[in-house]
Amino acid sequence: MLIKQLLSLFFLLAQPCAADAHAPGPDLSGWHHGFSHPLHGSDHLLTMIAVGMWAAQQRGRAVWLLPLAFVGVMSLGGLAGVAGAAAPAAETMILLSVPVFGVLVIRRLRFRILTSLTIVGFFAFFHGFAHGQEMPASASLLSFALGFMLATLLLHGVGIVAARLFLLAFACLFGGAHADPLQTDAAASAEASSEQEEDVRLPEVEVIERSDSQVGIAGSASEGNIGQAQLKLRPIFRPGEVLETVPGLIVSQHSGEGKANQYFLRGFNLDHGTDFLTQIDGVPVNMVSHAHGQGWTDTGFLIPELIRTLGYQKGVYYAENGDFSSAGAANIHYFDTLPAGILKFTGGSFDYYRGLVADSVKIGSGNLLYAVEGNYNDGPWQNGNHFKKGNVVLRYSREHGDSGWSATAMAYGADWNSTDQIPRRTVDAGRLDRFGLIDPTDGGRSRRYSLTTEWHRQSDHNATRVMAYGVYSLLDLYSNFTYFLDDPVRGDQFAQPDRRWQSGLKAAHTLYHQIGGMEAETTLGLQFRNDLIDNGLLLTEKRRCYGAVREDHVVQSSLSPYAENKTQWNAWLRSNVGVRFDGFRFDVNSDRQENSGNRLDGLVSPKGGIVLGPWEKSEIYLNGGLGFHSNDARGINTRIDPKSGDAVKRADPLVRTYGAEIGARTARLDGLQSTVSLWWLDIDSELVFVGDAGTTEAGRPSRRYGVEFANYYTPTDWLTFDADFSFSKARFRNNEINAGSGLPVGKHIPGSVETVIAAGATVHDLRGFFGGLRLRYFGPRALIENNSERSKETVLLSANLGYQINKHLTLQAEVFNLLNRKDSAIDYFYTSRLPGEPGAGVDDSHFHPVEPIGFRLGFTANF
Repeated sequence: MLIKQLLSLFFLLAQPCAADAHAPGPDLSGWHHGFSHPLHGSDHLLTMIAVGMWAAQQRGRAVWLLPLAFVGVMSLGGLAGVAGAAAPAAETMILLSVPVFGVLVIRRLRFRILTSLTIVGFFAFFHGFAHGQEMPASASLLSFALGFMLATLLLHGVGIVAARLFLLAFACLFGGAHADPLQTDAAASAEASSEQEEDVRLPEVEVIERSDSQVGIAGSASEGNIGQAQLKLRPIFRPGEVLETVPGLIVSQHSGEGKANQYFLRGFNLDHGTDFLTQIDGVPVNMVSHAHGQGWTDTGFLIPELIRTLGYQKGVYYAENGDFSSAGAANIHYFDTLPAGILKFTGGSFDYYRGLVADSVKIGSGNLLYAVEGNYNDGPWQNGNHFKKGNVVLRYSREHGDSGWSATAMAYGADWNSTDQIPRRTVDAGRLDRFGLIDPTDGGRSRRYSLTTEWHRQSDHNATRVMAYGVYSLLDLYSNFTYFLDDPVRGDQFAQPDRRWQSGLKAAHTLYHQIGGMEAETTLGLQFRNDLIDNGLLLTEKRRCYGAVREDHVVQSSLSPYAENKTQWNAWLRSNVGVRFDGFRFDVNSDRQENSGNRLDGLVSPKGGIVLGPWEKSEIYLNGGLGFHSNDARGINTRIDPKSGDAVKRADPLVRTYGAEIGARTARLDGLQSTVSLWWLDIDSELVFVGDAGTTEAGRPSRRYGVEFANYYTPTDWLTFDADFSFSKARFRNNEINAGSGLPVGKHIPGSVETVIAAGATVHDLRGFFGGLRLRYFGPRALIENNSERSKETVLLSANLGYQINKHLTLQAEVFNLLNRKDSAIDYFYTSRLPGEPGAGVDDSHFHPVEPIGFRLGFTANF
């Protein structure tokens, strides 16, 4: 009765608001107007959620048939409204739909599927009719329709998930008194008997795909896995976009394709990788004390077809993750053996060409995997990228009983021209095309060579894994962000060369044991890393050096032991606690003696988590911990600004971060995996991107918090929907006073992401056809601390369609930026100067545009 009473009160309180149906919102057009339109009318909002809740109560086919029927009939009603047809009772029927579906949900009424479809379709027509009548004259019918159809489906999804979470909450709080009345006695008996079992073992399940349930396995609501089955069906514009499978993460670019991507997650503008740890088979990709910025993460060497699984973890709750992992971490694992050989070729717009050959063959008692990739891409820019990439992977692996080993060699090289961000004032004035550029000599080259060896053994009592790696990398990067501000004659181009040898060791030993009769596992681990670095900041003109701001030789080392325990206390309670120590040495030999030095620092970081459940295939998580990020070794030892000659305060070597999270995960509805998390993160010193220097510097303390809602739904074996929502707020924890104006600078963190929505529909195999649509919404952001300058949203819709002719040959087509929107891939606000402008420069927004609509066609031959 309590559930019914609360639902009744909810719908009664909401009913008076229905008269405000479809109140006009802001002046929008096209897809954005269509998407936001359903959210402005409380009648539509409540009805859509109620339809989803009612569908969840019906179960079976109705869970997906009712929402699809509503959207389908609503589309017909929309066409009738656009055409000017008459429906005198439309507003009355819309108002009536709120109490009707409210009663259906409250009373949990169930009918035959045809009757349910008739009820849904009847009211859907009138809702669509109202949408069609209110479509702006300036809006595209297709864009508007896609927008409100997607918004409606998402609201249905909210209703479906809300129905399950609402039931779960009452089941957890009040026990069996509010249990699902449809639960069978046999299931209840099985659950009761499981709670009485004394020996409850930790699950030994390998989770590869996102569709695999992690209930009973995961330690938090914000961890998961993505497999090749999902990756191969996504339209992927650049290799780094495989990381966009992590819910809430954005991968963008503000320069040539060879440069490391720009990343955004959980209220962070992560620049080129700061505070998000990326690994390939355990080898860290983030580079410490890099010439262009701390944490530089170049994923250009990734080959998506070789990825077996991508595991991600967000937050500071995992003992195995150290530096750069405060926002999250991802570990990409390649295949040891491929299911079949691959010969692939793709060609497309703007002179895009890519070829790949990969296979695995039996050699002796092991397997040799090889892959060779070549790529050329000119892009839509007035000064073409001329991006050229070569990539080779060799891996030999061998399994013998309960142990095995592998050795992997990789080689990667790329050369490119850059079209960096451009000042908006020149584009608005018509003096520069949005695909134009200021300095045609920007660009760079990158090389990466690595060797990794790994050994592992597992038995019923313990598991051991040891790996060692060596990486040599080279980067020559030429950039010009301020044009003629510092040097009106030569221009402001600068070079950032970086050469480094990176080596490391990782070892972990896990014991399977009992604590007071309870199943547990304890892991002891050790990680070591050493970087030998030569880098600099040079003054250049047309890529020719005429001076040096600084040149440094850096030796940075870290040693990190850690321990973690996971215990299953009973059928509904498990815990994990861990502690980690990170000790660092920063040794800098600079071309200016005052900026040389050797510093040591270390931090102890405890972590912990509690998992309650599972109940009804759902569980609740509580997590907390301490983490850190390291600062650039040069900033740690710098006493004199090499550019101005002024004395500066040395940065702290290690900066503490604090995080906590409460979340839930459910697989209660067949085929649906949903997670929701409310998270918080404090940082003692924010790393801020400095546009005119092309690097980062330590700044003020900050606070971030937000909510994430991720869903992956497979209603049939050939169809998948996914919808992930991320909302964040990021602020500095104190305010600075501007020395010139005497006014507060502001607390907004420039570039911090606030809203991310990623959604898609994918057909797996429908009589040989596969493909789908993907939407990415990258919300507006503050560009300066006082929030007076903000970016606009970026909306990208992409699609792919393929057909498997036979088991050996597949054809595929991809379309990017299907709506051909003229959005920005990234925005900044800073001072720059063009010839003829005041010597002090002009404060302006600078942006890098998204590529226009583009097509790629290709084939894959398997052998």
